[in-house]
Amino acid sequence: MLRTIKDLFDSVLAPARNAPEREHSLQLATAVLLVEVMRADDGFSAGERDAVVDAMNRTYPMAPDELDRLLDLAHEHARSASDFHQFTSVLNDRLSTDEKIRIVEYMWRVAYADDHLGDHENHLMSRIAGLLNVTHGQYIAAKMRARD
Repeated sequence: MLRTIKDLFDSVLAPARNAPEREHSLQLATAVLLVEVMRADDGFSAGERDAVVDAMNRTYPMAPDELDRLLDLAHEHARSASDFHQFTSVLNDRLSTDEKIRIVEYMWRVAYADDHLGDHENHLMSRIAGLLNVTHGQYIAAKMRARD
């Protein structure tokens, strides 16, 4: 009987223990997608980096040094990732549709930050929005809000 009670307590407390790790994986997944949009064209500008920083601060406020470390890690993951599924699945599992649309809008802001929207950026945005299960109408509305 004591074993059963202990198992019950462990199952209740386990999500709380894993909360920081779950939050970090959500932050990293978001940062990787934003960084990937920034890296989509030939180079990235200070405006694009500022757009990534702004999006991350709006979504997951954190200390500047913590954000710098997260973005460094996001760059590493973006360079070594073979696809986006590992990142979009984290967001799909944990974010609402409205939150995912907001991430897509932030990605558009990054894409527009250098005043040039390349074909590769456009294709990348469409691909990621599809993986996030954002409808075409929601995708276009996010694009329009980001452009305005």
